[in-house]
Amino acid sequence: MPSKRRNLRFHSITAALCTISLFTAVTGQAAALDSFHILQSTSKDQLRADYYVPSTVENISWGHLPNRDSKSILTVTSGSTVTFDTISHEGILEDQGRDPEKYFASFGIRPDQVLDDAKAVAASELQHDFDNDGPHVVTGPIEIQGAEPGDVLKVEVLSLTPRVPYGVISNRHYKGALPGEYPENDGRKEGASAANPELYQNISKFTPVEEINGKLYGVLPVEQGGHVRFPLRPFMGLMGVAPDTSEKVSSVPPIETGGNIDINELGVGSTLYLPIQVKGGLFYTGDPHFAQGDGEVALTAMEASLRGTFRLTVLKAGDPSLPRAELKQPFAETEDYWIPVGLDPDLDEAMKEAVREALGFLNEKLGMDRATAYAYMSAATDYEVSQVVDKTKGIHALIHKRHFINNLKLSIALNGSALSSSIIGDEFYVPLRPLAEGLGYEVEWDPKRHAALATAPGKSLTVPIGQAIYEMDGKAVYNSDAAIMKNSITMIPVKTIPALFGAHVNWTTSGNVLKASVTPSQN
Repeated sequence: MPSKRRNLRFHSITAALCTISLFTAVTGQAAALDSFHILQSTSKDQLRADYYVPSTVENISWGHLPNRDSKSILTVTSGSTVTFDTISHEGILEDQGRDPEKYFASFGIRPDQVLDDAKAVAASELQHDFDNDGPHVVTGPIEIQGAEPGDVLKVEVLSLTPRVPYGVISNRHYKGALPGEYPENDGRKEGASAANPELYQNISKFTPVEEINGKLYGVLPVEQGGHVRFPLRPFMGLMGVAPDTSEKVSSVPPIETGGNIDINELGVGSTLYLPIQVKGGLFYTGDPHFAQGDGEVALTAMEASLRGTFRLTVLKAGDPSLPRAELKQPFAETEDYWIPVGLDPDLDEAMKEAVREALGFLNEKLGMDRATAYAYMSAATDYEVSQVVDKTKGIHALIHKRHFINNLKLSIALNGSALSSSIIGDEFYVPLRPLAEGLGYEVEWDPKRHAALATAPGKSLTVPIGQAIYEMDGKAVYNSDAAIMKNSITMIPVKTIPALFGAHVNWTTSGNVLKASVTPSQN
């Protein structure tokens, strides 16, 4: 049975690896940032997406989501790619002094290593009520031409790149999975404010990033000595479209049109479907995460700013790629899973909703009668708690695509042009040569090494048949998914494409066809 795969998340940070030397992990303090290129706001000509949205004061809201009355900051055509520079709220909030330069200086971070847009938001005249508003910096909304109520917005996550090599994990009084128990102190003091942030007595853990063997990790010191290290798996906590209301909408609870859904499967390669309620859709994003455990129990994940690129496509009624005939709430998919979502202030009710959504999907999309679908899910579908700290609780199902492999076809496209592909066993394969050549490589066969060689200016890749060790730019790289030979053609698993070539792969289920779209890096 295929296990839960998270390796796609590492592909989102490939672009940053060549520049990161980062931090020592002995004290948790910043050590050497000079080798990391801080991703300050840039200009459209420095990026490959169709559009670019910086998180300037004019482009964001703080603590609440767009609604039907919100004015779009940009209009794009359906199918466009859009790069957002998003800002983490950690470091700019009142209990941290609303001064990110001063806050991060206490951890050894220089002023030029703090994001200018975060400084601008914190120093702005924007009103923010720490006690009643959400913490999130929400970037957008943008209008998608042709989007109408009843349509669905398909959001493909193409890339997520760290803007800084550090983050923050916070626990605040009266919040989190154990309110009243943590933080372990006597609570907020009189006079707590941005001018006196220490009086909040909230706990924020500065978390540097470290590179080990080409992968990035968050590092937390252990008071008794040493440190704990966990892999980065970036995703956007906030993605959504405007709800059909004129009321002020808090950014904290997730809603039927998305928002703060905090599903950590939504990294690079994922696709999110959102029901559109207002003309133009009005898409927004924010709450960038470097890593999050299911549940997000302390209150926040490892919060840190990301540059994210998305493809936004409007789906009309009857489109074969719709997950439900009538989608009423978020739905997602990855290479490995279909992900129905349940949302409710009561965790039990959220679970029921996730099960009902999964039953509807299996019945409508895959043709299972409901009794069989119910039995199947009980035997073979996992349900995860996305978060329990945002008022509305979230639970989502992980329905294994490979369980249905005999009922599905496979279609792989590179920049819109079809590549031959195969399902072998329970894996998805594509021929190396046309893929590599389509990405600008030249390919030859080395009979002595029984390996394919792919080269491009400044890049080289050796792909041996049936072995777990590849070679990239002269360095051996472990990859558990080996290439195979079929009819004298070198075939590689589709899921290795981001790691080997830096390209992005996103998945859509259209009818009974699993469609993978391969695009070159957008950053």
